[in-house]
Parts: sequence; C-alpha cells; structure tokens
Amino acid sequence: MTKQTTIASWNVNSIKVRMPQLADWLVANKPDIVALQETKTTNDSFPVNEITELGYSAYFNGQKTYNGVAILCREAVTQQPEINILPMADGQARTITIIHNNTLIVNVYVPNGSTIESEKYLYKTAWLDHLTAYLKEQLTKYKNIVLLGDFNIAPHDKDIHDVEKWQNSVLCSDLIRTKLENIFALGFYDTFRQHQPDSTEFSWWDYRQASFRRDMGLRIDLILASSAMTNICHDSYIDKEPRKNERPSDHTPVLAVFNDI
Repeated sequence: MTKQTTIASWNVNSIKVRMPQLADWLVANKPDIVALQETKTTNDSFPVNEITELGYSAYFNGQKTYNGVAILCREAVTQQPEINILPMADGQARTITIIHNNTLIVNVYVPNGSTIESEKYLYKTAWLDHLTAYLKEQLTKYKNIVLLGDFNIAPHDKDIHDVEKWQNSVLCSDLIRTKLENIFALGFYDTFRQHQPDSTEFSWWDYRQASFRRDMGLRIDLILASSAMTNICHDSYIDKEPRKNERPSDHTPVLAVFNDI
C-alpha cells in the first residue's frame, strides 16, 4: 500500500488564541506536516508542550505580536531547521524550512504590502524577488520542494469573490501576480489548481461585513510543489470547517496529499 503524506498550511492569526482550535483540528485530521503562519508569539512562549502532547514535533521562528511561523511534524527532523532564509535583516519572522525525507518544506508568510503606493508594497515585491532567487538555488540541491503558506496573493481572478472590488489591490495587482508567476516559471505548480482547476473556493475571509457567511473571500493560502512532485500529488483541498468556529482565524487550512514522501 502506498504511503501518503498530508501537508497542511494554516494562518492561525495568533496561536495563543487559536491553540484549542488547532488541537481539535490536529486530532480530527491527523496531518503529517502543518505549516503555521502569524503565530504572533516569541519562541519562549510557543506552546511546545501542548504540541508535543498531540504527537508532533514543533519547529518555530517567533516574533512578539507580529508575524511568526512554525512547522509541526509527526516525524522529528534530523537536520536543523533553517529560519530567516532571505537577506532581509529587519527582524521579521516570516520563513522557516525543514527537510522531510529528502523533501524541502518551505513555510512562508509573505508580506501583505499595505497599499500599492506604500513602501511596504515595494518591500513585498523585493521580498518575493529574494524568495524566487532562494528557490532557484534550492532546486539545484533538491528535486522535491513544497513551498506553502500565506502568500497574500490571489493568483487568478477566479480566486477572488469580487474582481472589480479587488482589482489593483496589493493582493491582486499585476506586478504582484507577475512575481508569483516567476516562481511558477521555476517549475512550481499550484496543487489546488492541479486537482480543482475550476473551483471558486477561498481560504481567507475578512472578519467584517459577514464576509464568511456571504462567501466574500480570496484564495491567498497556497501549497506549491516542484514539478518533480506533479505525479505524486494525490489531492489538494481547502477545509472551511475551522472558519465556522467561534473566534476563528480569518484564514482556514489548505491541504495537499502526496504519495511516497
């Protein structure tokens, strides 16, 4: 029987607030690897004991109040995880990687960008350029790479509930989409679109205007895989159930299932 590995990504928007929901979800779904974004806690405050009791090893790159990323893994890794993989010496905890059975797992929390007219937008574009350069280099070392996280980019118009409203925003601008296309051009593919090419499902809904109930969302949480992994990706989907919780994250988990990794 072929062994399957389920990999998930979830922007929890504060692991302190969302830990009970995360615990329930891990028990119910039993993913093998989970990438978290916006943990919003320092490393010394990360809930290691709670995660360990759930059967996971935890690797994290924390920051007080803002950002923060982590990877939870059922199998402890044998190599030291790498943090802050990009040359942005500004203290923002946005990246962490692990090696899992010769597969490089890269968890990213891409900057939002604020507004197109802001310096934060320029920072976002530069950040994506650095990420692309990093991935190009890693592809010379690893055949199997999974790049996942909160990209703060809706790749296509069908990933947006209202194209006219979001047109030229920091999440959907032509320039930002071009930066994402540069990553695809390296040989990465969108696992969700591989298996659900015509779906109009979303992964993020604003807390305001009853956006979730009205399904006014965007698909900005992605699981990308290197081209070498195309034939071993069995499925990819979005789990909307956690967004129905009381006091939920504004994001919901996205998942991909791979054979033989």
